[in-house]
This record gives sequence, structure tokens and C-alpha cells, in this order.
Amino acid sequence: MHLNRLSILILTMVFACGASLNAPAIAASQDREKKPKTNKVVVRTTKSTKQQKAVRVTVTRSSEPAPPHPSFATALGLRGQHDELSLKSSVAMVVNQDTQEVYFEKNSSVSLPIASITKLMTAMVVLDSKLPLDETIVINADDVRSYAKSRLAGGTVMTREEALLLALMSSENRAAYTLARNYPGGVSGFVDAMNRKARELGMDHSHFADPTGLMSENVASAEDLARMLSAAYQYKMIREFSTWPDLTMVIANRPQKFLNTNRLVRSGDMNIGLQKTGFINAAGKCLVMQARVNNTPLLLVFLDSVGTQSRFADAVRVRDWYERMPSGTQPVRRLM
Repeated sequence: MHLNRLSILILTMVFACGASLNAPAIAASQDREKKPKTNKVVVRTTKSTKQQKAVRVTVTRSSEPAPPHPSFATALGLRGQHDELSLKSSVAMVVNQDTQEVYFEKNSSVSLPIASITKLMTAMVVLDSKLPLDETIVINADDVRSYAKSRLAGGTVMTREEALLLALMSSENRAAYTLARNYPGGVSGFVDAMNRKARELGMDHSHFADPTGLMSENVASAEDLARMLSAAYQYKMIREFSTWPDLTMVIANRPQKFLNTNRLVRSGDMNIGLQKTGFINAAGKCLVMQARVNNTPLLLVFLDSVGTQSRFADAVRVRDWYERMPSGTQPVRRLM
């Protein structure tokens, strides 16, 4: 009996010690049982966080700049139309400058944005004003505010002649704008003068809204651009500036900032007398050019070209086509 009691006492003590020894293990086991639940919550939280990040990524992607809007010519269904010369430009025209005879045209009566070709009109208005070309003008805060991107910093001082050169050769928008701002009557008076000049030249399907061409409201037809190109060619300074080989000596201490962006077609029989390029999304790639082919002065107009170099390739196609043209070929019509 005593043995039994003693056995029971010993067993009870063993169980008690075992329980006390196993308590941490039991607690740990309970913790492990609880942790999966906690882990599930954490996992869900992590997944939720990842989903939130995924959503934020999606939002970031949607906030990236949208693809460029189609050009006006594309919206009108003009891009990609076939023609006998397989030109890449939606609008094209070839005119004998001396006789005003039209030898090729493609959508030539449609008024479209003309981008920096506008600056030919800007140059004519500046030269018509007879304002001193050696007078200094300054890029001020208004010029900087109006055109954020430019290689002409605020405070830049230059002569009117230098600004005109930069506007024609490098299509510098601040240079063109400050020329207009320093015109009698300011920018609005300058734009009025641009539109008066257009009417004088018979550009009946044209309108100008700013001196740079960045506004899509600056529009003209190929017919009107042929007239404007012919008129601009009569200005010696415009001819010289549009074919100047480089700008390294134009602005002191800035020899490498200004490059000739217009004189890109130089080889072959195209003796170029005047050339101006332009581009904004609404206009596509544009080019107007006066050149002699087979000793004939031609006015070439290309608007809304598909690729960067295709407008120049179109000029070469026209040159080759005109050189092969049989003598005695009759023009399509004459510019009225």
C-alpha cells in the first residue's frame, strides 16, 4: 500500500516535472499553430501590397506621354495615297519658277499646317520692315516663357541679323519670337504683317498665327507655299542664310550649339538656292526648296512626309524624274 502510494507520488512528480518541462514546447507548439494563421494574414497582406504596387505600375504606364496625334493630312485621309512618282509625302508640288508652270502636283490645294516653313514669311516681314539689322535685341523672360526649349538662354544678346540667321538656319523659335516681339506693334502687329504679306503674294489659302510655326493654326496650301518660296528667293539675305554651310562663327563663345538643320540635300545636279524644313506633329515632316535641275529653276514643296529622311528622298525622286522628262512635255497647268 505504501509502495503504491509512493509509486503514485513518484508518478505524480514525474508528470508535474514533465509538464513544467514541456510547457515551453507546448507554448511553442501553440505558437506554431497560431503562426500559420498569422502567416496567412501576412501573406495576404503581402499579396495585397503587391497588388497595390501592380496597380501603381499600371497607373504609371498610363501616365506616360501618349503617342503623337496623327497629322492633319493623315486625319484627312491624304497619307499613303499613291502617285506616279511613289512619293512618301502626302502633299507635293513641282513648279517652274520662271514660267509658273506646274509639272507635278499631289493634293496641292489642301491647306495644312506648315511648321517652321513659317519662318520664311517671318524673315520677309523682318526684312520688309527695314529695321536696323545691326541693332541688338535680347532674349527676355517673355521669350523664355513662351518657348521653353531653346539653345538661346534668357539674357542672350544678339543683333537682329544674327537672330534672323538663327531663325532660318537652326529654326530657333526664341530667335524668331524675339524678332516679332521687337517689331513695331509687338508680336500681334508682326502676325498682322505676316497675313498682309500673304495676301499680297496671292496666298489665298493661308493663315499665320505666330512667327515660329509651332502653332498648328499656321496653315497654307502647296500652291501658296510655291508662291511664298518664290517670293522669299528674291531676298538675297534669305537665300544666303538658308544655304550657309555652318553657324560656327555666328554667336561668340557658342560655336558648337547651332548646326545647319536645313541644308541636307547637297549632291547631284540639284543646285539649291533656298531650302527650309519644318516639323510638328500636326504638320508631319515638311520641306520647301528652290533648286535648279537641268538648268531649270524649280520650286519644290513636300508636306506631311512619312519619315525623317523621306522628304529629302522625295526631292531626289523629283530631280531624277525631271531629268528623264522628255523635251516638249506639257505642264499640268499654270499657277494663277
